[in-house]
Amino acid sequence: MKRGALLTKRILQYAGRQQHKCGCSVSTMPPCDFKPDPYTGISFEDAVKVRKNNLSPALFTYYRSPLMIHQGYMQWLFDHTGRRYLDLFGGIVTVSVGHCHPKVNAAAERQLKKLWHTTNIYMHPKIHEYAQKLASKLPENLKVVYFVNSGSEANDLAVHMARMHTGTYEVVSLRNAYHGASPHLMGLTAISTWRFNVPSGFGIHQTMNADPFRGPWGGKNCRDSPSQTIRDCDCAAGECKAGDMYYEQLEDVLRFSMPKGRCGAFFAESIQGVGGTVQYPKNFLKRAFAKVRESGGICISDEVQTGFGRTGTHYWGFEGHDVIPDIVVMAKGMGNGFPLGAVVTTPEIAAGMGKALHFNTYGGNPVASAVGSAVIDVIEEEGMQQNSHEVGTYMIQEFEKLRDQVEIVGDVRGKGLMIGVEMVTDKASRAPLGGDKMGDIWEHTKDLGILMGKGGFFGNVFRIKPPMCITKADADFTIAVFKEALEKCT
Repeated sequence: MKRGALLTKRILQYAGRQQHKCGCSVSTMPPCDFKPDPYTGISFEDAVKVRKNNLSPALFTYYRSPLMIHQGYMQWLFDHTGRRYLDLFGGIVTVSVGHCHPKVNAAAERQLKKLWHTTNIYMHPKIHEYAQKLASKLPENLKVVYFVNSGSEANDLAVHMARMHTGTYEVVSLRNAYHGASPHLMGLTAISTWRFNVPSGFGIHQTMNADPFRGPWGGKNCRDSPSQTIRDCDCAAGECKAGDMYYEQLEDVLRFSMPKGRCGAFFAESIQGVGGTVQYPKNFLKRAFAKVRESGGICISDEVQTGFGRTGTHYWGFEGHDVIPDIVVMAKGMGNGFPLGAVVTTPEIAAGMGKALHFNTYGGNPVASAVGSAVIDVIEEEGMQQNSHEVGTYMIQEFEKLRDQVEIVGDVRGKGLMIGVEMVTDKASRAPLGGDKMGDIWEHTKDLGILMGKGGFFGNVFRIKPPMCITKADADFTIAVFKEALEKCT
């Protein structure tokens, strides 16, 4: 074997068996031939001081022993010491095709050398090329694109557009939903931990969250997921009594809380993200959309986390519900980490925005448009939607096996690479697992080399939403790490 090949082999072997901080053993981390640059930046100790003294006190830090991430490559992250981690959270479901994907990087670099920014009042090629490409990915008459910089901006604009179009101020969202934390959106977001004690949410109402696992109603065949809940029900095939009950709650809100029963808009995620990867009973959204439209409203689909192939079976999460929204909002994976968001709607709804001047300084700027266009190309060329379906389904099924073996694993749910694992004290009560125990497991998985998110109202749901380039070997490593963390911490 030549010296260079031997060196490469040794690097891969070392990468696979890197020492865990906790000193325990676990299945070998899948190899990676990428070598991070030596870290030369601010010291960890000085960064801690800056974080305390110069950044927002509301900025929380993951893990008891926090990480300082230095570099990323595809599904991998490297800390300032050079240690490698499998990123199962993708920068809060933001890195879609992989950290620093070469094709996306190259698109950004080419555009940076040509034109960083110019106002969209001038015509520049990239925004027009990208808008056409993006619109081609959406069904029917969803053809008009408004580019913004984040999911919060997109949701804020969508609410405004709905009110302008319908002439009705009242908007309905679901409890346990997260749609942003801006002052205007705090009313749309119905998770109290994200809401400040200030006036918010004027004209916004919430209906009961259609959660088959933690809600008052749910059964064993409710969800469009490879994994169903552990709850029993007496529904016949094709029926869902739980869905009927949640739908009646929505009817009740529309009947009593709307002006003369008239609704302006209904806002829903295809699968709730921050709320803990919650999926609704089958056909709930389809019936809800029909009822809202019957009440004069329009339907808005929040695809900030579920769009761009992440759910596997479809490019957009709403397609899995057999619905077509009137407005679609998107961000996060849209730019693979670059600040980029959009609202896409019909020409009829878009016409309402012509009643006054409307402009976004950075939305759709040349670099953002080049990056977004490259992301769409990579998803198609590298089959990442199909990979999400195959690897995600495999991972859900493996987590489901673990659920059946371990008492505190209460629920496994999701589609594609939008996965949630809800932890409980016991399956009979479904009481949320406490924060200390959740923290022990979470910290241990980090020490073993994987980074997961955490969410749900009680903070008891592990959120697994990695870059869509992960492999089955990565999934096997994840399951092995999670199993060892449970054995160590329970």
